[in-house]
Amino acid sequence: METHRKTAPGERALLGLTALFLCLVLGLYFHDRQALRAPAALETERAAPIEALRPAPEPLDLNAATEEELTALPGIGEVLAQRIVAHRAAKGPFKTLEELTEVPGIGPAKLAALEGLVTVEETE
Repeated sequence: METHRKTAPGERALLGLTALFLCLVLGLYFHDRQALRAPAALETERAAPIEALRPAPEPLDLNAATEEELTALPGIGEVLAQRIVAHRAAKGPFKTLEELTEVPGIGPAKLAALEGLVTVEETE
């Protein structure tokens, strides 16, 4: 014979509050998962990369550039700029960009990084 236990009103209220709490926790869980999948608003607003908006700088003539202008180039500090100017003063103007590798501290990798940023114009 089966016996049914009667639940007291306090137990019903406790069961209801527990169910409500579990629904709230489950809702927060799914909300957080959705927020993790959503793309950041900042990424979707920018259509063009910032580099595309900046004009390309004019190539710098190695035979006419000052130390200050040379230090503005990536990877060229004050010491290397001084070496470039000293090399130019000692051996004359550069005839090709490859001659830049004769300057101590400038190798093929640094020359490749400067490609498009420097030029050698013939002097009269």
